[in-house]
Parts: sequence; C-alpha cells; structure tokens
Amino acid sequence: MKKKSSIKLQNNNRPQELIKIENILDKMETTLNYFENLSRLTALKELQTEEDNDPFKILIGTILSARSRDENTSKIVRKLFQKYKNALELSNADLNDIKSIIHSIGFYNTKSERIKQASKIIVEKFHGIVPSELEDLLSLPGVGRKTANCVLVYAFNKPAIPVDTHVHRISNRIGIVKTQDVKKTEEELIKIVDKKYWLILNNIFVIYGQNICLPIRPKCQICSLKGICNFYTNQKKI
Repeated sequence: MKKKSSIKLQNNNRPQELIKIENILDKMETTLNYFENLSRLTALKELQTEEDNDPFKILIGTILSARSRDENTSKIVRKLFQKYKNALELSNADLNDIKSIIHSIGFYNTKSERIKQASKIIVEKFHGIVPSELEDLLSLPGVGRKTANCVLVYAFNKPAIPVDTHVHRISNRIGIVKTQDVKKTEEELIKIVDKKYWLILNNIFVIYGQNICLPIRPKCQICSLKGICNFYTNQKKI
C-alpha cells in the first residue's frame, strides 16, 4: 500500500463546504493509492510529465483529448509531436497529413483543422508562444473553458478548475453542487474549493471518474465516499 494522501484536513473553524471538499479529495486520493493499479497517470498528467510542462504540446493534447480515450490520445499525441515539434511546424503542416496521423481520434477532421488554425494564430498573434491568460487562450479555435483551464493548470501551474465530464458528474453525484452544465459547475466549485486545491482537483477527479465513479455501474463497493454521497444514499433506497 502506498503512503497516505498528502492532503491534510484543517477543521479549525473553516466553512463547512471547504472542509467537505478537503475531506473528499483526501478520501479519493487515499482510495486510489490503496488500489495501486488505479493510480495510473491521466493523459494530461502524463503529457505534462513527459513534455516538461510544454504549453504548446499540452494545448494540442487537450484539444485532441476531447471525447477520446486517454490511452489512444497519449499514443496519437506522441506520434504527432514526433513529426511536428512546435507551433510553426504544425501551422505549416499539410492538413491531410495531420488527419492521417490523428485519424483514430474522434472528430479527427474537425480537430485537425482546429489545431492547425490554433498553431497559425499562436505563431502570428502570439509570436509562437502559447498565451498564459484565460481570455487569450479562449480566443484560439477549439479552445473552450475546460481546455483553457487545463492549459493554465498543467502547463503554467496557474490555479484554475478545469471541469470535464468526470468533474461535473462526480460533483453532482456526491452532492457538492447541483448543476446542469459544466460552466455552472465550474462557477460553483470556484466558490467552495480552497484555491490551494485548484491545481490538483481535476487530476484526482478524472482518475477517480475513470476508475471508480464510472458513468455507468460505478464501483460503489470500493468507494470511500459512500458515507457522504447522495447518489449512493439514493441508490440504497431503490
């Protein structure tokens, strides 16, 4: 068994919502560490590690990862960057060649166009350097709030809360928030999550969502959040 989570609870008169989030993160990490086979890196965390926080590669990797399995994304991203190593090279790449490289990823036609367009804008408008401000990132083709926030967190180490399907689903299942869309989930989490945890929240929630709190047939039997989870409580009543 690996060492216990480094996240410590600080219950000294903290708001209840903040205490609950800290408790949730602690339980998630402890469970993932206990089941060592579940502690694999996500595609973005793996890319961050392998590419030494390279903002351009993390940006392109995040765009490509949308609606794609992590395993496939990691393989395709490596293959793409073996040939095109920076924004200038990718902006000058033949579109059909990009498509042939990433064709096994979902929506590859659209994604090929977007990563080529984004690379061109980065070269022409930002002098080949991926911007580190949210609004600038949002101006790039194929970049929504989740992607922009992922770049801030994984490339620039800037506090943000990237909300993908896992973060949205788990937050609502447990009962941290009651929201209908990812934008509202982000807004609510910003209010109740201590900023010092923003950098780690996405990674922990994604690993947990991929391995334990699954979209269909979640593994409630090994989940350490049963005692505070609305979804589990309601399922027991059925």
